[in-house]
Amino acid sequence: MTTVHAVDIIRVLPEAVLTGFAILVMILDPFIPANHKTLLAWLSLAGVVAAEAALLRTSFSPGTAFGGSVSADSFSFYFIFLFLLIAALTVLGSMDYLERDNINRGEFYALVLLATVGACFMAASTELIMVFIGLEISSISTYILAGFRRHDTKSNEASLKYFLLGSFATAFFLYGIAFVYGVTGTTRLVTLSQQGLQIVGSAQGTGGAHQVLSVYHPVGDPGLMSVAMTLLFVGLAFKVSTVPFQVWTPDVYQGAPAPVAGFLSVGPKAAAFAVLLRVFLGGFALRRMDFSMVWIASAVLTMSLGNLAALWQSNAKRLLAYSAIAHAGYVLVGISAAAVGGVAEGTSAVLYYLLAYSLMNLGAFVLIAHLAGAGERRSDVEDYVGLAYKKPGVAACLTVLLLSLAGLPTTAGFLGKFYVFRAAIHSHLIGLTVVAVLNSVVSVYYYLRLVVVMYMREGDTETSTAAVPWPLRAALAVSVVGIFYLGLFPNVFFSLAGRAASPLP
Repeated sequence: MTTVHAVDIIRVLPEAVLTGFAILVMILDPFIPANHKTLLAWLSLAGVVAAEAALLRTSFSPGTAFGGSVSADSFSFYFIFLFLLIAALTVLGSMDYLERDNINRGEFYALVLLATVGACFMAASTELIMVFIGLEISSISTYILAGFRRHDTKSNEASLKYFLLGSFATAFFLYGIAFVYGVTGTTRLVTLSQQGLQIVGSAQGTGGAHQVLSVYHPVGDPGLMSVAMTLLFVGLAFKVSTVPFQVWTPDVYQGAPAPVAGFLSVGPKAAAFAVLLRVFLGGFALRRMDFSMVWIASAVLTMSLGNLAALWQSNAKRLLAYSAIAHAGYVLVGISAAAVGGVAEGTSAVLYYLLAYSLMNLGAFVLIAHLAGAGERRSDVEDYVGLAYKKPGVAACLTVLLLSLAGLPTTAGFLGKFYVFRAAIHSHLIGLTVVAVLNSVVSVYYYLRLVVVMYMREGDTETSTAAVPWPLRAALAVSVVGIFYLGLFPNVFFSLAGRAASPLP
C-alpha cells in the first residue's frame, strides 16, 4: 500500500486547486440568482489563476507522486500551463454566449474546470491506468458540455454522437492497456521504457566522457505488443480526430455550443497528443521506429482529408472542424519526425505548435459564437458578408486568427508549421514535408474565402451587431497578441518547449 506524503499533494496541487474550485462552484450555484450567474464565471477564473500559482509552487518541487503514477516534470508543467490558459479563454469567451442563450448555469464552468483537471492528469500521468482515469474525467465532462443547450436538437445529437463514439474509443484504449500488461507485466511507462535493455559494458566517449553500452532484447511477443500499441493509438486517435477516426468531428463541432466546440478543438486534443508523446515516444521509446509508418500515413491522410473537405464547407463551424482535423495532421508530422529522427526537435516543435494552435483556434470559435447571435442562427459563411464595414474591429481580429491558421508569416501559425516541417526535413522525411507544404497551400483558399466575404463583398451582414462584451475582448486580446508575439518573438516559448521535451528519452 502506497503512503500519501505531503510532497505528493504538492506535485498535484494545480489539479487539486481546480477540483476544489469546481466543487465550490457547484455548491454555490443553487444559492446565486439566475441574473447573477456570471459571478460563478469569475469564481472559476479565480480558480484558474490560483491553479497557475499552484503550478508555480509545484515547479519548485519536481519529481513523482503517488508511487510514480504522476510526474511533476517540465513536460507536464508546459501542458498544465496550456490547459489553464485554454480554460481561462473558454470561460471569458463563454460569459456573453451563455447569458444570451439563457443557459448561464454554474455547472458549465464547473465542467470546464473538471475537464481541465482530467487533461492535466493525462499529461502528468506516467502510468497507463492513471492516464485512463484522467481520460475519463475529461471525457465525461466534455460529453455533457457538448449537449449543454438541452432544448436544441442539434446539441443533443452532438452530445449523443460524441458519447457513443467516445465510449467506443475508450474501450479500445482500455483493451490496449490490458494487452500491455499481459505482454510486459507492467503499466508503468518508466518500466516499459527500460524493459529489454541489457548493459554489456562501457566505453570512453568523446571528450573523455564515460558511456554505458547496452543492447535491446524485445520483451514478450512482438506481435502482441504491436496489437497493444495499435489499440492504444486507436483510442487516442479518436480524441485528436485523425483519419479514419474523425467522422464525429464536424457534426459534434457544429451541434455543440460554439465556445464548447472551441474548447473541444484544443483542450482534449492537446491532452491526447500529450499522452501520445508520453506513451509512444517515452514508454515505447525502444519501439518507436516500429510505429513510424503509422504516424506518417496518419499524418498524410489526416492533413489531406481535412483540407480537401474544408474547401466545400458553407458553415463556419464545420469549416473550422475540418480545419482542426487538418491541423491534427500537421501535429502528426512533428510526431513522425520525433519517431524517425530526433525526439527532442520533433517534440519541441509539436509543443510549440499546440500552443500556437490553441490560441488561434479557440479565438476563432469564441468570435464565431459572438457573431452567430442567439440560438446560433447565423453561422454560415454567407452571413459574414460585409462584416468589415459594420464591425471592422471584429473583422480584423477574425482575419488575424484565420491568417494565422493558414500559416502566413509574422503569425504564430507560420512559425509553428515552420518548426514542424523543419523537424521533418531533419529526420529525412522529405516526401512527408512536401505533402504538408502542399496541404498548407490548399488551406489558404478556404481561410481567405471567409476574409474575402468580410472585406470584398458588399451587403448587410446577417451576423449579430451587438457590442463585443469586454470579457470576450480580453479573450480576443490574449489570442491576437499571443499570435503576434509567438510569431515575432518565438525564442522564449520555443526554448520552453524544448525544455518541456527533455523528460522524453
